[in-house]
Amino acid sequence: MDTYQETPGAKMIYLIRRKPDTSREELVMHWFANHMPLVIGSQKEAVNARQPHATKYTAILFDADRDGNYPWDGMAQLWWNKPLSRPTVAFGTEPTDMFQAKAEPYMPWATREYVVMDGHQELTTRANPMNADYPCTRSGFFRVSFLVKAFSQVNYDVFFNHWLQVHVPNVKNTMEKVGGFRYVVSHSIEPEKEQYAGLAELYFHKASGWDEYRETIEPDGMETWVDGTGMLVLRGQTEMVGIP
Repeated sequence: MDTYQETPGAKMIYLIRRKPDTSREELVMHWFANHMPLVIGSQKEAVNARQPHATKYTAILFDADRDGNYPWDGMAQLWWNKPLSRPTVAFGTEPTDMFQAKAEPYMPWATREYVVMDGHQELTTRANPMNADYPCTRSGFFRVSFLVKAFSQVNYDVFFNHWLQVHVPNVKNTMEKVGGFRYVVSHSIEPEKEQYAGLAELYFHKASGWDEYRETIEPDGMETWVDGTGMLVLRGQTEMVGIP
């Protein structure tokens, strides 16, 4: 049976939703042009001061759902050598930049990451050839993100073991059959305190790969733990990279 190495440290996730009076385009522009450079700069300062800092930083954008709605506009992902403490007040409650003025306040979500299929050759990041190197953008893929909601009172040790030892091999095998090239699973470090038990990210070259995946995947018992009514399946085709 396959085993999957846990990425050292913690993957900190920040789910982002814009305020009702903010357009999607406005949020993304402030995210890329104003907020990401500030985050990149603060991490460079931490490196120079030999203080704890993020080693990678990516902002993922979600497409609208079938009804044209955005349950979440995107999520920021930062990799640290250990989980960050949970603040008592959400970020952006008192905005410090225009992105935070346009976004709903957000909290960090600490996860353990498992990269099942890396796909580094297909998912490449190149610094901007003009202007500042970062942030930059990447596309040319079709990504599906599962925000996994567990039933209340589940045994998370049993659930996460099934996820890694039974469900992950099933998904990996299916991805290989349909030409998917990247598969990453992130488990909540404190699932009892979080909205979601975990995150699964599947990358295909085209949307047709996702269609074929859904036609091919076989049940494996995940429904015992997963609350399908609370789970979100979000699609996306663009990412913004701050620290590669």
